Amino acid sequence: MEKGYRNESQYSKIDYYFSGEKKVGEVGRGRNGTKRIENRLSWFDFQQQFFSALMHSKGEFSSGTLSINFIPEGDESHNLMTCSASMRYDYKSADVVKYDSDFYFGPNDYRILKSYDQGYEKVIPLGGWLVGWFTKFVIIPLFNFLHKSIANFGIIILLMTIFIKLVVSPFTFKSYSSTAKMQAIKPEVDKINKKFPKPEDAMKKQQATMELYRKAGINPMGGCLPMLLQFPILWAMFRFFPASIELRQQSFLWAEDLSAYDSIINFGTRIPLLGDHISLFALLMALSMFFYSKITMQGQTTGDDPNAVSMRFMSLYMMPIMMFFICNNLSSGLSYYYLLSNLFTMLMSWIIKKFFVHPEEIQAKIKAADSKPVQKSKWQLRLEEAQRMQQQQQKARSKGGR
Repeated sequence: MEKGYRNESQYSKIDYYFSGEKKVGEVGRGRNGTKRIENRLSWFDFQQQFFSALMHSKGEFSSGTLSINFIPEGDESHNLMTCSASMRYDYKSADVVKYDSDFYFGPNDYRILKSYDQGYEKVIPLGGWLVGWFTKFVIIPLFNFLHKSIANFGIIILLMTIFIKLVVSPFTFKSYSSTAKMQAIKPEVDKINKKFPKPEDAMKKQQATMELYRKAGINPMGGCLPMLLQFPILWAMFRFFPASIELRQQSFLWAEDLSAYDSIINFGTRIPLLGDHISLFALLMALSMFFYSKITMQGQTTGDDPNAVSMRFMSLYMMPIMMFFICNNLSSGLSYYYLLSNLFTMLMSWIIKKFFVHPEEIQAKIKAADSKPVQKSKWQLRLEEAQRMQQQQQKARSKGGR
């Protein structure tokens, strides 16, 4: 039914639910499987990416066997999968034996499924505990609120991106400022690298660099905070967009269906990892990742450190390429959101660097710190102690060699 067999099959499965549980059990997700259930269960669901065929027993099933079999792509039947359920009830001898059951045949819409108050909404993949909480109480309500007055889902995603960026901006401002300051002191870092070029001086170089950070008032780990804050949001979107029936068959710009990939080039044959097409939104998203990494790394120096060189290569080239291959076959709405997120991040970084971080003030701060007595922190004292121990071990090795 959907565009892209692999993507559709990854979101198609059999769900089963035990009363009172926080999660549903699963069989499938693109793989054939059979599950024998010996415990009492409340309901089971044959779930396609956007629709469900669900059976609920008011008295609970006593046990059962669930089976799912995916039909190969390109089969003449054009079917996705076959599902079967063999369920058992507790039998009680009586003149009239009655088993009450409810059936639901319809869309995987969170609000509709939740309205039955039977846990049906748990079949929608929202991520883990933290990500699922964010999706249920932030993403879905915001999405529905905007949809009440806006029909264009591309505009809705744009406004959602702006809203999320504004909400997290107080938390990320300090981190982006730290990154901008790192770029401002790059000449000073280069001087330290030239002063300590030998591998055996690595400890001294690290100590001098940390002292420079202290004088400039920079937290070298501050730049990691934006990624830590954004990761749950990015993962929530990764789970939400491909499974959101609201985006199904909704067009925006060149994308015919925001719940599926957009293809500007079709190869006519499948290429391993890539697929049979190129998605323009996925390509633009990967390019935005590359340019953002390039801008961020302008203030970083790798020197001769192979680990730093490797990390730079991973961030600058491998991550954008990997994300392109991943998103090329996923929802174009997801790639569009990631693209917007990267563009707004670059814009925020530029604003902070342009109007809030002044290199001359940082240089003055470093000079002022040089004129004051040095008060070493506990971390610096531990670092010096580690350096002394390292030197003693090197001397001991050299004596042993003689």
